[in-house]
Amino acid sequence: MKNILHTTAAVLAAAFSALQAAAPPDSAAKPNVVFILTDDQGYGDLSAHGHPLLKTPNFDRLHDESVRFDNFYVSPSCSPTRAALMTGMHEFRNGVTHTRNPRQQLWKEAVTLPQLLKKSGYRTALIGKWHLGNGGYQPKDCGFDLYVRTQGDVFSGIVLRNQERSSETPGKFREDCYFDEAMDFIKGCGDQPFFCKIATVSPHAPCIAPEEDIAPFRGKVSGNEAAYLGMVKNLDRNIGRLLDFLEEKKLADNTIIVLMNDNGATHGLDIYNAGMRGCKTTSWQGGSRAFSFWRWPGHWTPHTVDNLTAHLDFLPTVCQLTGTPVPGEAAKQLEGFSMVPLLDAKGPESWHDDRMLFVHAGRWTSGMAAAHKYYKAAVLQGHMMLVRCRPCGEAGCNYDNGGECRTLLNVEAGGTSANYTKKNAQFHWGLTPPDQWSLFDLAKDPACSEDLSRKNPELAAKLAAAYDAWWDGVYPTMIERGGDAPIDEPPGKHRGGGRAAGREPEA
Repeated sequence: MKNILHTTAAVLAAAFSALQAAAPPDSAAKPNVVFILTDDQGYGDLSAHGHPLLKTPNFDRLHDESVRFDNFYVSPSCSPTRAALMTGMHEFRNGVTHTRNPRQQLWKEAVTLPQLLKKSGYRTALIGKWHLGNGGYQPKDCGFDLYVRTQGDVFSGIVLRNQERSSETPGKFREDCYFDEAMDFIKGCGDQPFFCKIATVSPHAPCIAPEEDIAPFRGKVSGNEAAYLGMVKNLDRNIGRLLDFLEEKKLADNTIIVLMNDNGATHGLDIYNAGMRGCKTTSWQGGSRAFSFWRWPGHWTPHTVDNLTAHLDFLPTVCQLTGTPVPGEAAKQLEGFSMVPLLDAKGPESWHDDRMLFVHAGRWTSGMAAAHKYYKAAVLQGHMMLVRCRPCGEAGCNYDNGGECRTLLNVEAGGTSANYTKKNAQFHWGLTPPDQWSLFDLAKDPACSEDLSRKNPELAAKLAAAYDAWWDGVYPTMIERGGDAPIDEPPGKHRGGGRAAGREPEA
C-alpha cells in the first residue's frame, strides 16, 4: 500500500531527497534554533486558543508572529513524543512504548537531531526534562553538549550541569532556573550557531507554582486546577523573558523559535479542551493534537497551516532549515517530511495530501503487546480520524506491569471519574463499539459525536487496512528494540526534572 507512510522505504527516501541534496549554508548564515517543549499542557491551554481563564500574552505573541500548524499531532504521552521528535521515526521504531523503564529508553542506534546538528557546527543544549532513559541513554550520549536539570523540590534552586552541581538559589522556581540557564547557554555560544531545547516540566503534576502565578485563579477553579493554571502563567512569563533577551542581544532575527506541547490535556481538562474529546494517553483527538508555532522574523509570514503534520516532521524540517545533511541509512529510516514548503507558503499548499498518521497510546502490560493492538489506537488522514478505544479483555493485564486497561474497564462499568477528569470520563475516555472502528470528521465534529463509519464504509475500510499493515510492519522492530520488555521501575517513581513529595509518575 504505497500511501502508508511508515512502511514504504522508497517513499521515505524520496520524501527526504531534496534535503539530502541541499548544500549546507555558510556557518555565519546558519540560523539558531530554540525549541520550547512544554509538558502536559493541552492544545487549549492558552488564551489564543480560547481559554476562558488563562491570559497568556507571550504564548499569544508567538502564536500571532508564527507559522501555526493547526492540524499537528504528537504522541498521547511524554517519552514517545520525545523519541519521535529527536529521531524523525515513530516512537515504536525506537522501542519507546511507555514512560517507565526500560520502555522509555531510546533505541541506542538511533541517529538523533543534536548529533546531526553537532556535525553541522552547532552547539547543543538540553535544559530541563529528558525522559528517554538513564545510564547509557543520557543526553550526552545522544548529542547534547550541555544537559541542565534541577535537583530537589521545585523551589530548591539547585542546578546540575552535565550532572555536576553547579549553583543553588534557594526559593527559585524550577522553570525560572531553566530559562535563566538557557539564556546563559546562548550567551556562551558567541558567534557559533546553537540548538537549545528547553523542555519544561511544568505544567506536569504535581501542580505547584509561585503563589503570584496561582493567585489569579484561586476561587475560580479547584486548588489543583488553580495551581496548574499558575504553572502555565509562569511559563508565559518566562517565554516573555526569553523573547526580550533575544531582542536585547540582537539574536531574534537569526533565531528560529519553535513552541510545542508534548501530549494532550491533563489537569486543566475539566476547565477547557477547545471542544475536543479525549486527553493524555487516549487515542481520541484530545490526546495527541498539539499546538506547533514556528517563528523566524523576516523569513516567514505568519499564517495558519491546515495540512496534517506531526512530531515526525520536526527533525527533517530543522535539518533542512539549518543545512544539516542526514546520512543515507538514517535518511531511509525517517518517517516524517520537511515542512519547509509549508513554512514558506503564503497560502494553502498541496503537501503530502494522502499521508496517514498512526497513533497508539502504548502503555500496555509488558509482554502483552499483541493483545493491545487495538486498545487505544487511531489513524489520521486529512481531518478524518479512525479510532478504537477498548480494554484488551485479557487476564493478567495490570497496572503494576505497565498496563492501563483498568481505566477503560472502569469506564465500561459506567465510571464517570478517571485520570484528569472528575466527572467526564464517559466523554474523554469513552469507548468505541466492541471489535469495531469508529470514523469521525474532526474539522466538523471535534467532539466526535457522529460516527461516520457506516456512512463512509470505503474510507473506514481503507484506513483500517492501513492500520493493520502499519502495525504488522512496525511490530517486529518494536519488539526487537525493547518495546515490550518487562517494566523494571515501580509505578510512581519520578525521573528527572527535580523531585517533589507525592509526585505522580512523570508520564
